[in-house]
Amino acid sequence: MPVTSLDTTDAIELAELLQFISDWLATDPARLAPSLQAYVGHPAYDLDALRADLERFTFLLGGSDGEDLFSQR
Repeated sequence: MPVTSLDTTDAIELAELLQFISDWLATDPARLAPSLQAYVGHPAYDLDALRADLERFTFLLGGSDGEDLFSQR
C-alpha cells in the first residue's frame, strides 16, 4: 500500500472539521436523519453510524482522545 503523509497542521484542521460536522449532526437528528437516509438509500447507515465514523477518523488523526469512540452510548 502506498504511503501518504499529511502535514500536522492539515491533520489538526481536518480533525476539527470532522468534529464540527459530527457535532452539527447531533443538533437536529429529527431533520437530518431522514435527509441522510434519502441520500444513502438504506436505513442501515444512519446518523449514529456516520457520527461513529467521523469520531473514528477524528481519533485516527489525533484530534481526540477516543473517549466518545470507546465509551458506550
